[in-house]
Amino acid sequence: MSELILKETLKGHRLRNTQCRTDILAIFYEHDFALSHADIEDRVSEHYDRVTVYRTLKTFVDKGLIHKVLDDNGAQKYALCNADCSEDLHKHEHVHFKCIRCGLTTCLDESDIPGIKLPAGYVLMDVSMLVTGYCKDCQQ
Repeated sequence: MSELILKETLKGHRLRNTQCRTDILAIFYEHDFALSHADIEDRVSEHYDRVTVYRTLKTFVDKGLIHKVLDDNGAQKYALCNADCSEDLHKHEHVHFKCIRCGLTTCLDESDIPGIKLPAGYVLMDVSMLVTGYCKDCQQ
């Protein structure tokens, strides 16, 4: 990923350009699947500690750069948001798919989550849908 694109992405989300942020953002651009805190920490542990990685991920979520993806085993993962997300509004109500063979979780942006009708008195804050099966690479 080009350094210029990484810097422009951070600037577009009103984030200061730091080496840690560009390093972690580059990891997301290099992978088309959701990553856990541990996945990212493994790649940058030589330069940044666990807390710095955690704070960077939290900042990226807060600014609409990445979104949280819940895994079927309860693990928290993160994936890049689409261009419609911002600090004020995350628009990631799409299906997530986890392959039961390779374990990778991907965003299926083109697959919407069906509408949810809640009983009176309930307030919807977030919707998440995880589908499991075999990804296109593992089904062959």
